[in-house]
Amino acid sequence: MTDDTAEPDRIEQREVRLAKRRRLLEQGGEAYPVGVPVTTTIASLRERFADLEPDTATGERAAVAGRIVHLRNTGKLCFAALQAGEGPLSAMAGGPHRIQAMVSLDAVGQQSLAEFKALVDLGDQLFVAGEVITSRRGELSIRVDEWRIAAKALLPLPNLHAELSEETRVRSRYLDLIARPAARDMVRTRAVAVASLRSTFAERGYLELETPMLQVQHGGASARPFVTHSNAFDTDLYLRIAPELFLKRAVVGGLERVYEINRNFRNEGADSTHSPEFAMLESYEAYTDYRGIAELEQALVQQAAIAVGGSTTVTWTDGTEFELGGEWDRISMYPSLSEAAGVEITPETPMGDLVALAERLEIEVAHPIRGKYVEELWEHFVKGRLERPTFVMDFPVDTSPLVRDHRSIPGVVEKWDLYVRGFELATGYSELTDPVIQRQRFVEQALLAANGDPDAMRLDEEFLRALEFGMPPTGGLGMGIDRLLMALTGEGIRETILFPLVK
Repeated sequence: MTDDTAEPDRIEQREVRLAKRRRLLEQGGEAYPVGVPVTTTIASLRERFADLEPDTATGERAAVAGRIVHLRNTGKLCFAALQAGEGPLSAMAGGPHRIQAMVSLDAVGQQSLAEFKALVDLGDQLFVAGEVITSRRGELSIRVDEWRIAAKALLPLPNLHAELSEETRVRSRYLDLIARPAARDMVRTRAVAVASLRSTFAERGYLELETPMLQVQHGGASARPFVTHSNAFDTDLYLRIAPELFLKRAVVGGLERVYEINRNFRNEGADSTHSPEFAMLESYEAYTDYRGIAELEQALVQQAAIAVGGSTTVTWTDGTEFELGGEWDRISMYPSLSEAAGVEITPETPMGDLVALAERLEIEVAHPIRGKYVEELWEHFVKGRLERPTFVMDFPVDTSPLVRDHRSIPGVVEKWDLYVRGFELATGYSELTDPVIQRQRFVEQALLAANGDPDAMRLDEEFLRALEFGMPPTGGLGMGIDRLLMALTGEGIRETILFPLVK
């Protein structure tokens, strides 16, 4: 099963638990009932009775259910610690939401106590009802007068007192969620952060849209797609690599502030910051540019940080405090590269000079064009130095085919990438709205594709037709949701995705 439970022991325990299931059914009980009559939650009981003195009886009866994560079932008094899903982030400060169930001979009788000992195992989902009390040690408890199994666990839990391996955490995330409060916290942190993004957009008058995930032609990014086949249409389709070209169609149609939180798929590598399937935010706003979009991005991230932790100073899971507040730095790609490399590099630097510098540094550039060399050199010299949030402005024109030429600097486009902790978190643009220039850019991309570049874009006639109806000046934004969680928590991408794709 996992590295936490040996296979022979797992098989043996499963057989024992299957026998208990059969015995339960033979006695007229249910191992997996359609429901149990809970009256409240463990979280609400802990909140209501947080200040109860030790050895206190409340006189109040409650019925709850949870997973047994600790069990002592010997003698005349049995103890079970029940764990349920935590509540909202505001209620998480007290740690795991658990309550103690006390099953005693005098409360349930000889037969019920014997059945509890015989049928109940660690890991079972258990329903209990009885009076809310505190033990002599002050532990919030239920003095059980009624119990039943809500779901019989046929497999044993991993050792909850030992750390799960990363392999177990990502392959069996359900075990990770049971065993680690941090895993459950991540899910809730992500939900709160995404809700904050939606709230910030709503305050600014944006509409949330949905665009096709299956597309007849992939576009909107330089990436390799996944290909599938539609039996109904008898044609190959592509899983979306970006929603950009459809959202821009919406702007052409008069929806001037739009966004989408979507799933994208790119048939490329996987590492600590990349996943073949990932969550993405894209937004477009008419009558702004990449500078206005940078202000929007800063507001989105800072409001998400406040929603999650109450401050723009976030605390990562390792205890490190990281500051996301204030005005973020802005640097330009070419000047920052020149300073770090010790040699002036401009949009006019000859290709041969760029190639020679890359070769000296043993930097390989696949399907080389001038802009790719510039960006690879910039990553070598500058990227690793960017710890605090920094907008890197003004990229080479030939690597950004959907972006407007810079209004005053020849050879670059009005694009920024936002770097946090040394990784790219988001990107923003002044969008290219001229259909004639856009067609030229697509043709250039087609030539790159013909020469073997698998990341080059395809010429999209339908998108060009939409542009020919007139798209207003527009700023665009793209941000990885998984990477936003990396910035907020300090974790790697596989920890921020609930069920990551693994081999």
